[in-house]
Amino acid sequence: MSSDPWGRVDETGTVYVRTSDGEQVVGSWQAGTPEEALAYFERKYEGLVVEIGLLEKRVRTTDLSAKDAQTAIDHLRTQVDEHHAVGDLDALRVRLDKLVTTVESRREERKVAKAKQTDEARAAKDALVVEAEQLAQSDQWRSAGERLRALVDIWKGLPRLDRKSDDELWHRFSHARSAFSKRRKAHFASLDAQREDARKVKEKLVAEAESLSKSTDWGPTAARYRELMADWKAAGRAQRESEDDLWNRFRGAQDVFFAARSEVFAERDAEQIENLKLKEELADEAEKLVPITDLKAARAAFRSLNERWEGIGHVPRDARPKVEGRMHTVERAIQEAEEGEWRRTNPEARARAAGLTGQLQAAVDKLREQIDAARAAGNNAKADKLSRELEGRQALLDQALKGLEEFGG
Repeated sequence: MSSDPWGRVDETGTVYVRTSDGEQVVGSWQAGTPEEALAYFERKYEGLVVEIGLLEKRVRTTDLSAKDAQTAIDHLRTQVDEHHAVGDLDALRVRLDKLVTTVESRREERKVAKAKQTDEARAAKDALVVEAEQLAQSDQWRSAGERLRALVDIWKGLPRLDRKSDDELWHRFSHARSAFSKRRKAHFASLDAQREDARKVKEKLVAEAESLSKSTDWGPTAARYRELMADWKAAGRAQRESEDDLWNRFRGAQDVFFAARSEVFAERDAEQIENLKLKEELADEAEKLVPITDLKAARAAFRSLNERWEGIGHVPRDARPKVEGRMHTVERAIQEAEEGEWRRTNPEARARAAGLTGQLQAAVDKLREQIDAARAAGNNAKADKLSRELEGRQALLDQALKGLEEFGG
């Protein structure tokens, strides 16, 4: 018979293992010595130790499910309970019991973690739904559309909830996306209609602009181009491909007209500058007539200058007031000289002036007598009042006398 601390082999070849419940038959060995029998079943025990050790490591370091772990534990426990190995089987049972406890603890931890994950996923999906429903009302079509697409990717990355909750949230989420898509589609359909209307309006504007490009009616045509530009801006944008082509045609027509006008105006400006020089020379000659010494000669000379003036043509607008003002000044001097001559040679006017002067002289003399009488009577207040009236009548008399002198006496 052969034995070791955990088993023995009797004389019949039966192998036993020692446990806390007493000896248990491991098996029968007839193929060799008792030592070989014990060594064989001890190796089987070492195999169980290795398997249990590997399972402990898997439970500790991997995401092995509780169900799979328990199946593996039950399989190993069956092998231990069948006593087909020699060694400390009770120690293996203790390790398996501890492993069961560990697996149950891990099961609870995972359950709690899964519940937390589910709560977080629910909160995340609730937030996605709320944001999607807000975006569904946005008019920022590009940014809102991009954000909704990003929300879909985020949704796909979140864990699923229970079927009912997940379906309800997905329905709201999907409905928000559909509502946004429907609004965006309607908006762009309306925009397309507006752009088509704008294209039709701009086609007409281009046609008129092109018809005016050869016009030489510079003022009214330029004004009409300004009106056409205002109408162009008010029409809104057409489709991109039409807008650029229409604008190039519209601008091209304007460029043809305004280039032609600029060329004509440049020639006109040069001509008007030359006209200005000629009129300034005439103004120089006219100013030499002042002061008027010979009215008849001055009148004839000015008439000749004015005829030449009228034949010259337009000058630049900004220079016109100054050069015309110089001629008008000379003309007024001649007119004033004519008026003075007329007053001197008009008997009726002289008689009226003389009559007025006599009336004023009589009124002045009378006031002086009244003033003297008032002062003699000691009525200074009346005398002062009459003196003020005398000052006014005297001023009129002086003016009348001056006018009478112009008639020669």
